[in-house]
Amino acid sequence: MAGVVERRSIDVVPDEERHGSAVSQFTLWLGANLQITAVVTGALAVVFGANAFWSLIGLLLGNLLGGAVMALHSAQGPRLGLPQMITSRAQFGVRGAVVPLALVIVMYIGFFASGSVLAGQAVGELTHLGETPGIVLFAAVTAVAAAVGYRLIHTLGKIAGLVCALAFVYLGIRLLQRTDLGTLLADHRFGLPVFLLAVSLSASWQLAFGPYVADYSRYLPRHTSARATFWWTLSGSVLGSQWSMTFGALAAAAAPAAFVGHEVSYIVGLGGAGLIASFLYFVIALGKLTINILNTYGGFMSLVTSVSGFRGQHTLTPRGRSAYIAGIMVAGTAVALLGKDSFLTSFKDFLLFLLTFFTPWSAVNLVDYYLISKERYDIPALSDPAGRYGAWNVRALAVYVLGVLAQLPFLATHFYTGPLVAPLGGADISWLVGLAVPAVLYGLTARHDTARTAAPTAPAAPQEDRNPAGSGG
Repeated sequence: MAGVVERRSIDVVPDEERHGSAVSQFTLWLGANLQITAVVTGALAVVFGANAFWSLIGLLLGNLLGGAVMALHSAQGPRLGLPQMITSRAQFGVRGAVVPLALVIVMYIGFFASGSVLAGQAVGELTHLGETPGIVLFAAVTAVAAAVGYRLIHTLGKIAGLVCALAFVYLGIRLLQRTDLGTLLADHRFGLPVFLLAVSLSASWQLAFGPYVADYSRYLPRHTSARATFWWTLSGSVLGSQWSMTFGALAAAAAPAAFVGHEVSYIVGLGGAGLIASFLYFVIALGKLTINILNTYGGFMSLVTSVSGFRGQHTLTPRGRSAYIAGIMVAGTAVALLGKDSFLTSFKDFLLFLLTFFTPWSAVNLVDYYLISKERYDIPALSDPAGRYGAWNVRALAVYVLGVLAQLPFLATHFYTGPLVAPLGGADISWLVGLAVPAVLYGLTARHDTARTAAPTAPAAPQEDRNPAGSGG
C-alpha cells in the first residue's frame, strides 16, 4: 500500500505490495481476543452450570479445536492474496457463494452489536455521556478506523495486545486477592452436557473468525511459510481467548451475583477507582475497538464480494468503501441498541446459532482447498460466472445445506432444542456433526467435479511447506 489508507478491497494483492511476517498474526489475534466479550464467553460456561475446574478445561479444548480450524483458513491468505470469503466462489460458484456470505454478514453485524453493547458501557462511563451515546460514539470510531484499513488494523492489534495484556495481569492479581483460587477449583464434579457447552462456546468463538481470518494475512509475502502462518495465528488466538475466558469463568464462579449482568462495572470495580477506573474503561473500549474493526472490515469485504458476484465490480472508490462500512455500522448499532437489555442470554444463543452455519462452511472450504484443489485456485475464474467454477455449484450448496440440517437434531439453544439432545443428557454436539458430515460429503462429490480436479493456474505452495500444521516452521 502506498499510503496509510488502504486502496485494495477484494482484488488480489500483488507481490510488490506484500509485506510483513507471520508474527504479525500473533499480535493481531492476541489483541483481538484480550477483550471483554471473550471474558463474557468464558463466564457463560459457569453461568449455565459448569464448575470452574471443568469450565477451564472445556474452554481450552474448544479454543484449541476451533482455533486449529480457524488457523488453517489463515494459512490461505499469503498463498492467494485474497480475502477469505471470495475463495468460497471456488466451492459454491461465483454467485452461489452469496449463500454463506449472507450468513457471514449477519455474523459480522451480530458481533459488532454485541461488542458495541459492552464497549458502549465503558465509553459512556469514561465520557460521562451514558450507555446509549457511548454505543453510538464507539460505533462511529469503529467505522472510521475500518475505513482506513489493513495497516491501522494491525497497528491497533499490536497496541491493544500490549495494553490489554498488562491490564489483564493486573486484574488477575486483583481477582486472586479477593478470592481463593484453590476453593474455586476444588469442585471437580463432571457433567458432560455443561462440559460440552463450555467446549462449544469457545469452539464457536474461534470458528466464527474463520470467514475473515485470511483477510488479515493476505498482505503477507507469497513465500511466507504456511506452517508459520498457522502456528502464529493459532497461538495468538488461543492464548488471548483462553486468557480472557479463564478470567471470566473465575470471576463468574467467585461472584456470580456481582459479575453477571454487570460485567463492565465489576471489572472496573475490581481494579480500583479514580485514574485506575478510567484506565480500565479505556482498556475495555480499546479491546472491543480492535475486534469490532475486524468485524466491520470483514463485513465490508463480504458485502463487496456478494455484490461483485452479480455486478462484476472488483474495485471501489473511497466513497463506495465508506458507504459499505457505514451500512455495517448502522445495522450493528441498531441491533446493539435494541438488544442491550437482554445481552447475556442473547449472546450465548447467538454464538451457538452461528456455529450451526459456519462449521459446514469451514469443512467445505478446508477440504476443497487442502485436499481437492491442493492449495491451487484459478484466480481469474473466481470472478467469472461463466468460468470453470460456474455461477452456482448446486452440489456444493446441497452439501452445505445438508451439513446445516444434520446438526439440528443435536442443537441446544434457548429457542430450539433438537430431539437427540435429551438422550445425550442435554449435551450439544452439533458442531462436531457440522464439521464431519459436510467434510465427508464434499470430499466424495468434489472428486468427480472436473473444475475441482483440473490443474488451476494459481501458484502452489512450496513442496516442503504444504502442510501448515506439520512440524517445523
